[in-house]
Amino acid sequence: MLDPDAWVPIAEVARPHGVRGELRLKLFNSASDVLLTIPEVLVRLPDGTEHEVSVDKARRADSAILIKLFSVDDRDRAEEIRGALVCVRRRDFPELDGDEFYACDVEGARAWLGEQEIGVVIEVLTYPSAQALLIRGEDGDREVPLVDAYVTKVDPAAGRVDLASLEGVEPFKPKRPKAAASVRG
Repeated sequence: MLDPDAWVPIAEVARPHGVRGELRLKLFNSASDVLLTIPEVLVRLPDGTEHEVSVDKARRADSAILIKLFSVDDRDRAEEIRGALVCVRRRDFPELDGDEFYACDVEGARAWLGEQEIGVVIEVLTYPSAQALLIRGEDGDREVPLVDAYVTKVDPAAGRVDLASLEGVEPFKPKRPKAAASVRG
């Protein structure tokens, strides 16, 4: 399970909103309201620099959040941080019910098929019709559908995912960038 003090990206700065420095955020989980209740966030700029910033105010706007951060006082400054990630501490996430889990808590978990460890969960993928675990193993990556037929148990606290089957889930090699110039820095 992720350290409670770890910063977790939950939104991206989509664009400025208005002329007074307000930002329109694209939420990774459109139902999340965590940004409406916390006093500070970490802003991770596209160049990799990070800044802890106080939240002056935040409000819901359809499936987005409009947020005003301390020291972002005009449209030009808001434009400078377009594309930045907005992060909150893991401890600020709402409690979950039953067997629910947060993607950040299962990333890094070991995946087991019976007594055989087959790899590590590197990402939880979300598609319009389903979710899948991206598991990296020695023979390549696998997208394992997050349904009972394939996944019997997810235990973030133990760092373990138990699989029922891999039938029809073939490994593939991850795609690599063609040239260094095509990688965003």
